Amino acid sequence: MSFFANHMLVALPGLQDQNFSRTVALICQHDGDGAMGVVVNRPSEFTFGDLVDQMGIALRDDTLRDQRVLAGGPVHPERGFVLHDGEGGWDSSLKIAEGLHVTTSRDVLEAMAAGDGPQHAAVALGCAGWGRGQLELELTQHSWLTVPADPSVIFDTPLDARWQAAAGRIGVDMMHVAGHSGRA
Repeated sequence: MSFFANHMLVALPGLQDQNFSRTVALICQHDGDGAMGVVVNRPSEFTFGDLVDQMGIALRDDTLRDQRVLAGGPVHPERGFVLHDGEGGWDSSLKIAEGLHVTTSRDVLEAMAAGDGPQHAAVALGCAGWGRGQLELELTQHSWLTVPADPSVIFDTPLDARWQAAAGRIGVDMMHVAGHSGRA
């Protein structure tokens, strides 16, 4: 069985689910029981400053105050997920690939607020989840493209350009992809 951790899912134009239309999701974990990922191109209504204020964390690095927090998906929208480079030794981290991690513990947010966090980071509220076989089924239904993960898409590309940039990693121009598929 092929697993898709360390890949990005790029929603094809025909995917009508409002939670995932025109999204890019980084798959953080995928095994025989299902998959978990974080949508990396949909902004939430919150900024990093809003988030740390709500958590009672002092923001000493003002450069992050206006950084947009992502809407990471419809599952656990109250939980934070920090995608970042470097290991950092945070309490609850999962290595996705060399130089790409997801951390769910408060200590990474505290470090970021103090100016001691990872060099590159994206904060999301919520995640996306697929049950056993669900992601594989969606792939056979032509809902997603799979693309090797690229930290530059997550950390360096503007939000509104990530859908096209992720697909471009495998030479696909989403402006030329039909919103439907058929069988001959």
